[in-house]
Amino acid sequence: MRTAPSSLAIWVGLGTLYLVWGSTYLGIRIAVETIPPFLMGFMRFVAAGTALAGVIALVNRSTIRRPAPREALDVSIVGGMLLVGGMGAVAWAEQTVPSGVAALLIALMPMWLAIFSRVFYGDRLPLAAIAGIGIGMLGVAILAWPVGGVGQLDPAGLAALLASPICWSLGTLYAARRAVLPAPALFATGLEMIAGGLLLLVAAAITGELSGFSFAQVSTASWLSLFYLFLVGSLLGFTVFGWLVRVAPLPRLSTYAYVNPVVAVFLGWLIAGEPLTPRTLVAAVVIVVAVAMIVTARGRTLRRTNAVEELPAVATNELVRIDAAAEPDTTAGPAAAVSDAPAVAERHAVTEPSAPG
Repeated sequence: MRTAPSSLAIWVGLGTLYLVWGSTYLGIRIAVETIPPFLMGFMRFVAAGTALAGVIALVNRSTIRRPAPREALDVSIVGGMLLVGGMGAVAWAEQTVPSGVAALLIALMPMWLAIFSRVFYGDRLPLAAIAGIGIGMLGVAILAWPVGGVGQLDPAGLAALLASPICWSLGTLYAARRAVLPAPALFATGLEMIAGGLLLLVAAAITGELSGFSFAQVSTASWLSLFYLFLVGSLLGFTVFGWLVRVAPLPRLSTYAYVNPVVAVFLGWLIAGEPLTPRTLVAAVVIVVAVAMIVTARGRTLRRTNAVEELPAVATNELVRIDAAAEPDTTAGPAAAVSDAPAVAERHAVTEPSAPG
């Protein structure tokens, strides 16, 4: 029988998750200073996906099998929605939008997930979640509303950051409720990163990023940031998250959804000198409150639903397990270490995570 980890170990894991996923937005900003954003995503995710899928295939070499055509198609769909529509949009936007602002807007992914869960699957929206959605929209308005040319965001970058969590939430729902993905779950995650990374290469070619690009133009800081995103942001972050899903109290784990953007804003100000205006601070408070309300309310609703109906989640494909000690569902791989595992969160009612970079 395994010994339960100490509370200190869990808090160290949470602190690691806060710092790692909160810092990826700054890492992206530095990386895209001299590496085109879609090309950067290709290099990061193909490398991370190959490493992850390769290790899992080696460990499970006696049982692993080649993905079926439907599984390969769904891996590509999920990887494309999360990595091209999600991460690609974030990297592209951070060429003109501060990393802290990007993190705040991406933190609203639980809002979009709640909306689309209601629209497409009829999931119940508690009053607190509805209020949180309204407050979240207010936070976006505070950041985006033109104010006489002072502190305005680049419109194209803003549009990309509004589209990114929409793609992320749709990809998450598809991965959790419709997709047929190969097992084990971590193998599917690696394949999603490879597929999404290859689609990012296509996006780089279409947008002209490849013409005239030379590795000689890439700065040392961008190379270091890219390596950090690959090793720490993707591999370490997802590994820690996967461990916490199994051992940490779920309400405590869900706190990363609203702590990460705060960390991102602080690091952007401290390291990159991004302006920390009163407008940004007010928007940060509003958005964090909104995310906390949505995450908490929907988590409580999912737990009540599961307790009352007492039906197995796999059988219904609608309910989720809330047992913190439960193993992840390996019939449908997580929606990637890119978002870093939104589908795992959906399956375990860890409430919907903000999409880390």
